[in-house]
Order: sequence, then C-alpha cells, then structure tokens
Amino acid sequence: MTSSIKLPLIMFVAASFIFQATLGEVICEELPTNVCSFSISSSGKRCILENQENKQGKVEYECRTSEVVVERMAEHIETDACVNACGVDRSSVGISSDSLLEPQLTAKLCSAACYQNCPNIVDLYFNLAAGEGVFLPDLCEKQRTHPRRAMLELLSSGASAGGPSSDNFEEEVAGAPAPSSI
Repeated sequence: MTSSIKLPLIMFVAASFIFQATLGEVICEELPTNVCSFSISSSGKRCILENQENKQGKVEYECRTSEVVVERMAEHIETDACVNACGVDRSSVGISSDSLLEPQLTAKLCSAACYQNCPNIVDLYFNLAAGEGVFLPDLCEKQRTHPRRAMLELLSSGASAGGPSSDNFEEEVAGAPAPSSI
C-alpha cells in the first residue's frame, strides 16, 4: 500500500520538474551572452552583460543578474527584431544614460517600430532618461519635431528646455503613460 502512494508522489515531483523546465525559467547566469542584454529573469530583475579577465589575460563575458527590478515584466528575452528596431547593442557591457546622447539611438528608440512594439527596451530607457531628469515621451516628441532640441534638452537634463522640475518630477513620471507590457 505504501508503494502505491509513493509512485504517484514520485510521478508528481518528476512532472513538476519537467513542467518547470518546459516553462523555461529565465536565470540570467544561465543565458548565453548573445541574448543576455535586455533580458529579464524570472524574478523580474534585469540581466546585464559583464566582462572580466581570465587567468590567461583574455576578456570573458558573463551574464549576471542586476539589482534592477522591472515592475511589470518577468521571464523575458528580448527579440532580435526589437534589438534592431530600437538600435541597441546586445554586446554592450553595462548600460548608461550616455547612450541617449547618440542621435541615431534616440531616433530609433523613439521610432514607432521600437516605441510601440518593444516595451522592455522602452521601459529601460524611460527609467534611464528619468534618472537624468528627462521625460522620455517628451524627448521622443521633440526628437520627431526638432531633433537638435531633443539633444539640447537631454544635455541640460531637461531643466532649461522645459522638462519637469525637481519639485514635480516624481508626480509627472508617476502619472506618465508608461510603456505597455507584453
């Protein structure tokens, strides 16, 4: 009788492991480096590409879990279509708001192909821009109408170009239409 109870229990545990593997839990440290950047782990933390020198002095790349939590997304590996549409580079080590100063990247990021279809990348850059005091939807609007003015606003951290002031910046960002999730 005990063996008849153990068999279903063993089958259940085995099926649970198979089911979890089928769902494809995303663990940054297990991702290949060519899909690491712009991925989000099952825990909702961003994956980042890091480099380190091995014992022979050769630089090796590793995928690591960052401490940056994505609020509305988890278990996401960014598509090549979005990487191309948004003009980002998966082989970049780390990420910085400095990339927003590149007019080609900002133009691609603000394009309809990226902005309307790639919420993960847009969310990342939305937060990077906010950290610089720039409201990404406003930057994109200026990018479409006055590309040079968009760069000036970013360079001035939004303060002199009509960006949100530090007094009401958090309220404006909180009330802003965030990129939609998948």
